Amino acid sequence: MKPPVPDQEARVGRIADDLFRREGARLVAVLTGQLGVQRLQLAEDVVQESLVRALQTWPYRGVPDNPAAWLMQTAKHLALDQLRREKNWREKAEGIAIDHERWLSNPQAQEEHQGTFADDTLRMMFVCFHPQLSVEAQTALALRTLGGLSPAEIAAAFLCSEAAISKRLVRARQRIKELALPFAVPEARELPERLNGVLATLYLLFNEGYKASSGERLVREELCHEAIRLTSLLAEHPSTSTPKTFALLALMHLNAARLSSRTDDMGNLLRLSEQDRSAWDQSMIQKGIRCLGLAATGDQLSEYHLEAGIAACHSTAADESSTDWPRILSLYDRLVEMTGSPIAALNRAVALARVSGIEAGLEALTELSGKGALESYHLFHAVLGSMHRDLGRFADAIGHFRTAESLATLPSERDFIAQQIRTCEVEN
Repeated sequence: MKPPVPDQEARVGRIADDLFRREGARLVAVLTGQLGVQRLQLAEDVVQESLVRALQTWPYRGVPDNPAAWLMQTAKHLALDQLRREKNWREKAEGIAIDHERWLSNPQAQEEHQGTFADDTLRMMFVCFHPQLSVEAQTALALRTLGGLSPAEIAAAFLCSEAAISKRLVRARQRIKELALPFAVPEARELPERLNGVLATLYLLFNEGYKASSGERLVREELCHEAIRLTSLLAEHPSTSTPKTFALLALMHLNAARLSSRTDDMGNLLRLSEQDRSAWDQSMIQKGIRCLGLAATGDQLSEYHLEAGIAACHSTAADESSTDWPRILSLYDRLVEMTGSPIAALNRAVALARVSGIEAGLEALTELSGKGALESYHLFHAVLGSMHRDLGRFADAIGHFRTAESLATLPSERDFIAQQIRTCEVEN
């Protein structure tokens, strides 16, 4: 067998990586449905091993016609090999065959029988939010297993350490084993009580796609579109089509409309004021506005309603100068009061600077200093740097920008911050 050409090997690596990002979570969901949720770790392991085997064989034999099916078949064989090593493998193998027929051959019939979802990823997401697991464990487990996010990416979403998330995942898997939780998708009447956790997970999944916390790319559109797809399924189901669901879907559509404009041709970050508004996806914006209208039914007001309202202000403004900053500030005031989110407080300070002046915004930011979570968040220091720069305090600005640069994880963000430092050094 001839060794692979280096270019071919690199091409296969890119194909496999892209495929795994798109299909990995679904494969884990399907396999966990077959094996049982107590064998979640086995499902994750064999899916990961199937990717390794793809990287080992595809450069020599070529990419199969249906690479997703190849990964699934390889993962199934690996799982069966593992079960054969166990004393009762025959019983489990028979169970896998039954589940395979039930979940893969006729998912629509299963959906009609239980009144839940045909989509494996969404079904498994509801399984993750078992009431006997802590909320923190549920969300981390769903993001890791079904969102395909690394512990570091999950940690960035929660503004905590990677070690803390890793421990949380270990405890969640141990708890699943201790309780011997079955793979049991809740019945339609049980879906609403698990919905909040699922919506929060999809929100975090979308955010990781909108502004990645690791890797080479600032924007991971595939994560955004997967979050939109799953949230759309929730909006279509009678048990989960709540105002809160539509509010989250509105927020996703309104923000996704700007995805292609968030970076330039070189992948460099573009601030909102620098983006080409004519390139924003108007059909996506209209979908968001329609969803926001559907979210207005009833008397429920969630954080997603407020964030979608903010996104609508930005998306419908003809230009930067016509943006309704007083309304945005008002919405952030309510959001901070409702959630206590440090990120919301940071964004509120930016809006306050636009309405009441930079000194007012800087004072609000100073009040947030030393409160823990934001101190390790690079954008907090970047915003401080920007405000000091706009006030002509270039030495202070450089100090804050350098802190931001040291905390940033993406090359495009570090490049952007380095440019701000150079500009300040010229002016200083």
